[in-house]
Amino acid sequence: MAFGGFNESNHQAPMAEINVTPMVDVMLVLLVIFIITAPLFTHAVKLELPNASSKAAPEKPETITLAINAEGQLFWNNALVTQDELAMRFNTASQKKPQPELHLRADKSTRYEIIAQVMASAQGNGMTKIGFVTEPRAAGR
Repeated sequence: MAFGGFNESNHQAPMAEINVTPMVDVMLVLLVIFIITAPLFTHAVKLELPNASSKAAPEKPETITLAINAEGQLFWNNALVTQDELAMRFNTASQKKPQPELHLRADKSTRYEIIAQVMASAQGNGMTKIGFVTEPRAAGR
């Protein structure tokens, strides 16, 4: 039979073993070729690059975290502030270049009225970048 080996026994199944020796030989030859040619890739072409002036990369704006707890107390970057102080701080922060980003974090029990007043105060004093910080939902909810 054409599928049989040199053994004259009468096996009807094809040979199930794969001969990996030629594949290993090819891989070793490729490995040697890559080892020999790898140092050739490290030589760089000598260039004299022109000088150019460019604008400095824009600064990343400062981030202000404003937290509101369930009782309505306000915390500017973890420091307790009053409503009057808050308006002055918004006014000062809105004059900075680039304008800071305001990250508003509110307890889920906080009354919406307080959040709306804080947002109105921020907008009224020139703050334009306001974002809300939330906790992601747990899987399965």
